[in-house]
Amino acid sequence: MGGVVALGFTLLSACGGGSGAGTGDAQGGGAGAGASSAGGALGQAGHGAPNGGSGGVASSAGGQGALGSAGQSSGGAAGIGQAGAGQAGAGQAGAGQAGAGQAGAGQAGGAGVQAGNPDGSCSAGIPARGKPVVTTQATTVVGTGTATSCTFSALNAAVTKGGIVTFDCGSAPLTIAVSSTLNVPSDKNTVIDGGNRITLDGGNSVQILRFYSANFRANDNSLTLQHLTLQNGKTTPTEVIPVAPAPCSQGYNDGEGGALYMRDGGLNVIDCVFKSNHGAPLGPDTGGGAIYVLGSKPGVVIANSTFSNNDASNGGGVGALFSELNIYNSLFTGNKAIGHDANNNEPSKCSAMNNDQNETGSGGNGGPIYSDGASVNVTLCGDQIVGNSAGVNAFGGGLFFTSNDFGGTLSIADTKMTGNTGGSWTSVKSGSVMNAGTAVGTNAKSITITNSVLQGVP
Repeated sequence: MGGVVALGFTLLSACGGGSGAGTGDAQGGGAGAGASSAGGALGQAGHGAPNGGSGGVASSAGGQGALGSAGQSSGGAAGIGQAGAGQAGAGQAGAGQAGAGQAGAGQAGGAGVQAGNPDGSCSAGIPARGKPVVTTQATTVVGTGTATSCTFSALNAAVTKGGIVTFDCGSAPLTIAVSSTLNVPSDKNTVIDGGNRITLDGGNSVQILRFYSANFRANDNSLTLQHLTLQNGKTTPTEVIPVAPAPCSQGYNDGEGGALYMRDGGLNVIDCVFKSNHGAPLGPDTGGGAIYVLGSKPGVVIANSTFSNNDASNGGGVGALFSELNIYNSLFTGNKAIGHDANNNEPSKCSAMNNDQNETGSGGNGGPIYSDGASVNVTLCGDQIVGNSAGVNAFGGGLFFTSNDFGGTLSIADTKMTGNTGGSWTSVKSGSVMNAGTAVGTNAKSITITNSVLQGVP
């Protein structure tokens, strides 16, 4: 597709391709004994990661009193599940007493990366799709109460079946090694609920989850991931771009979504941690170190989640093509777009063809977040996007969003976007906001910025 001129340089509009677009540590970690205290680490808004140690310190976010009877876990991770507000009793945080449902405000977790933005929230609230699904009527429960019963084979059978998947693996946090990609059915709704205890680990060798429908922006079925950690997922790209001299594009056309690849379905991510996942390292159109969503009709909702130290050629954390993207109360840090020289269609510089274009550049756009396509919107509300990076000679250290037809809007509210590196530009067709700052590269119909701190915006 053609290029879009912005601020004196030419930028590729829709990159197309990839896998065929159809168009061209929350604390509570150690084995702790000790008393709870008001304002403790556990249960802060932003939710703890599910892979922590047992018996962390219970907090009492503004409240004292007796520990409730619900959730007296034996050596379990502190405050698993939906935590109540300010009711953790003093002196009850020792091993085996960190119960579920009474420690602090919000969801509590274990050690590791805390899920969500710890320093703010979306004042407008989170939509229904960003709230946890009730899973009491599970289709499949993985495990029979012990860690050894929670095998990859049992997990694979449950995910392949679809529906509501929960876990009964004992009271301690558990990591399940994913030895081959889990294929989620696209003909039904599926929920995978880790209960703030389960980590799925790709071992830096396999993509963890795949949801594939051959259609494009037609499927109303969805995948919901909640209270779960996905780490060390990795794609192995195979579609090599034909070799041509630079500045013609180098790398791959595939290899999207280290932890999750999704085509033609809706995605809801709630209280999850994605860390150290890897997409294809080089290519103008590939991306999504943790998540890549292509051609989604319902779009993507991410809430109260953390993306840390993920990488891909474009969109180190999240990549979306022709898929609306809505992100609430989430944290992006240390994510990298590791391609270089962005992308473009320049027949005068490259005679070779790739994705029906004379493509130049090999990615690097959108350190944490990458969105491309026509007439899809991007909403960021209550997020913290800090310390991410775009690639060399590429754009959007905090956000890359190009609406090819200038039909998509960008809304940023209650968000902090600082300390990100990469090139930037803002090109809009209407409204009063003409500068989205030095961490953003965007073509948009209009931009709204409210109650936010964005680097490069006075």
